Amino acid sequence: MASCDTRKDFTFVIIGGGISGVSCVEYLSSLCSEETIALITATDIVKATCNLKKFGRTLEEFDVEERSASLLFEQSPNVVSIQSVVVGVHPQEHSIITESGNKYYYKKLCICTGGTPNLITRHPCVIGIRDTESVLQLKSKLSQARRVAIVGNGGIALELVYEMYDCQVLWAIKDETIGNAFFDEGAATFFLPHIETNQQVWKEKKKFMTHTVKRMKYGIETVENNKHEACYHGNPSNTLSGGALGPDWCSDFSLCGASSKEKGYRQVHVEYKCEFKQLLNPEELKRCGEKESPFPSINDSLLDSADWPVYIQLSNGKIYGCDFIVSATGVVPNTQSFVSCAPFDTAEDGGLLVNSNMQTNLVDIYAAGDVCTFGWDPAPHWLQMRLWSQARQMGMFAAKCIAAHFSNEKIPLDFCFELFTHVTQFFGYKVVLLGKFNAQGLGNDYELLLRCAKGDEYVKVVLHEDKMCGAVLIGETDLEETFENLILNQTDLSAIKDILLNPEIDIEDYFD
Repeated sequence: MASCDTRKDFTFVIIGGGISGVSCVEYLSSLCSEETIALITATDIVKATCNLKKFGRTLEEFDVEERSASLLFEQSPNVVSIQSVVVGVHPQEHSIITESGNKYYYKKLCICTGGTPNLITRHPCVIGIRDTESVLQLKSKLSQARRVAIVGNGGIALELVYEMYDCQVLWAIKDETIGNAFFDEGAATFFLPHIETNQQVWKEKKKFMTHTVKRMKYGIETVENNKHEACYHGNPSNTLSGGALGPDWCSDFSLCGASSKEKGYRQVHVEYKCEFKQLLNPEELKRCGEKESPFPSINDSLLDSADWPVYIQLSNGKIYGCDFIVSATGVVPNTQSFVSCAPFDTAEDGGLLVNSNMQTNLVDIYAAGDVCTFGWDPAPHWLQMRLWSQARQMGMFAAKCIAAHFSNEKIPLDFCFELFTHVTQFFGYKVVLLGKFNAQGLGNDYELLLRCAKGDEYVKVVLHEDKMCGAVLIGETDLEETFENLILNQTDLSAIKDILLNPEIDIEDYFD
């Protein structure tokens, strides 16, 4: 990594140390090894991919680790890591300014600042799970907790509900089924037994240990840090602890509460079709005259008469006391520092609008990852979801586009945007999502094929005009590559759809 004591101008500047930003820098450095690149991050801790496994034409799995940027890029002499917060961008003079007042000039800029937690409300008893600091806060609070409320129905909420034990968990979701962003009612029903009250957590986890797919892990490493804005090329004097947060982030440490008489059991109650309304302290609850709703639980029934530091009122009128609330209602694009000082076009969801070359409406400014929203006509079987897999794809493609445009070349949309794919893990099962996996955008003009073996696997195929356009694969099905090809090739399945999911038929050999 190069020194930047005096350098204030760079060929390329990338803002953000998440997966999209780091992927962009890594790939851009390999494409333009003679050009200077600045990675500007709020801390020296960045997220990097490792153990990448590609299979099929678009499918891939990878682990995520948090590294010191100064160490990650120490073998890249053209890359400079600058630790600071960007507070403004000046497109006309091609510069950005940091909170310390330093100004850096660029020829091409890529914004990869990700998203920020969409908190239900700001309150001392409400935490959002997004980064290492919030994870450590959760662990500390949970160790003293008798009951926790979780609001939200996305990936983090799913993992929390599955991993927490030795405390009562109230799970409030606005949908009719759990995991609505990923699953239909059938898949949700498949998973429900795994969060039933009085499930013994360790027996269940042991069952999955032999075939669980390795995913991104949570870890702690000690890295060098400087309190002030710095370009890392030496040995700063103090240290900072950081840890990686990604899918399956809670598997390496215990999310254990303090309420159960019998240790090691899960106690979950789901409130469906409701949203957060307000928080009440004990005095406010007394003044409003409302009564606390009983928590349906076999153990610790006396908790319903306990004094709680906070009460959560839901839109269905129910009120539950709890020790704290986890807000897991997703993220919003982190654009404030940019839209407040430059005329960026934004999408309805607040993301920076980008074209098929990841360009914003402002000259020489690109965006990738959670901070952006696609503005091109998507392929029939692709959709944007703010997931780690897409952050990596967007970051790398942005690097390709930046390098091509810097050389005055044109570049087509990358093949990874032909088909939505995501490989992850929920409730101990491998989960693969392909294409329009929940029949997104098809209205009622589709057909479903289902196969389910309770406790083992769940397979759903979405057909449109006898051609596969999406699939959900839960468990070790070994169908992902075959189904990926069927979707991409738009193979006519009218003659075989009745036997497509027959477990006695090797469908892969059939199409070979």
